[in-house]
Amino acid sequence: MPELPEVETVRRGLAELLPGRVLTRVTVFDSPKSFPNARADVEQFLYGACVTAVRRRAKVLMIDLDTQYSLVVHLKMTGQLIFRGVQSFAGGHPNDSLIGELPDRSTRVQIDFVDGSRLFFNDQRKFGWVKLLPTDEVKNLPFMQKVGPEPLDPNTRAEDFIQRIRRRQNSMIKPAFLDQAVIAGVGNIYADEALWAARLHPQTRVKNVSDQQLNTLFNELRQILQLSIDQGGSTDKNYVDAEGRKGNYLTFAHVFRREGQACHRHPDQEIIKLKVGGRGTHVCPMCQVEAK
Repeated sequence: MPELPEVETVRRGLAELLPGRVLTRVTVFDSPKSFPNARADVEQFLYGACVTAVRRRAKVLMIDLDTQYSLVVHLKMTGQLIFRGVQSFAGGHPNDSLIGELPDRSTRVQIDFVDGSRLFFNDQRKFGWVKLLPTDEVKNLPFMQKVGPEPLDPNTRAEDFIQRIRRRQNSMIKPAFLDQAVIAGVGNIYADEALWAARLHPQTRVKNVSDQQLNTLFNELRQILQLSIDQGGSTDKNYVDAEGRKGNYLTFAHVFRREGQACHRHPDQEIIKLKVGGRGTHVCPMCQVEAK
């Protein structure tokens, strides 16, 4: 599953190339659930529509159209968005489809533009989807209703994060941190990194974490997410950026996938890997002591 920086890097690539292009046709390949839209809606609101913007909310992409409809895209585990035209790029699950001839056996949806360029939605495991919805109704999707604030939004304050995570006082801090209703877009990589940066053990109960520590956690998360976006996202096994380049945030990671290696703060202490809330979790036992 991509995390916020991975989806944001794909959004940025699409935003450079899609606006102004006019859609003329959609082809769905052997997976109706990948494009679960009524033909009448497609003909009325998609064909002939011009792309006006590309947005992101949490881990979901929205391609806005001048018909006041949007294509809402969730890549899930193995989705790809591949643009072919005078310029080409690919974002998503890294396999040969990024550079191979398309459509191929993983192609689920092909969108043709008036200028002859094409956008392909590929998805090996068929968990992702592309939905055509009125733009004003996107915010009413169940996921959108419950998702927490964007961590990099200037209007999101540490106080907002603290108030939301305090609703899970009896939970361990890491599962609470991963809850998309608490803060949007955080997954395993960035939870581990931010907890290490804030010197919080992932099994510490929220009730045993002070507001000052939560404030530090929020600020560390913002810095780490921004660094990852600047570096093109992580090289986590399923995602590359919008131009097909692997992200290199993990080159700078302090704990994630560094088990058995020295902590960057304590060279004589090795990073260990635990299971917390069913998720593989990377910890420095010296930096991160569980509060009782």
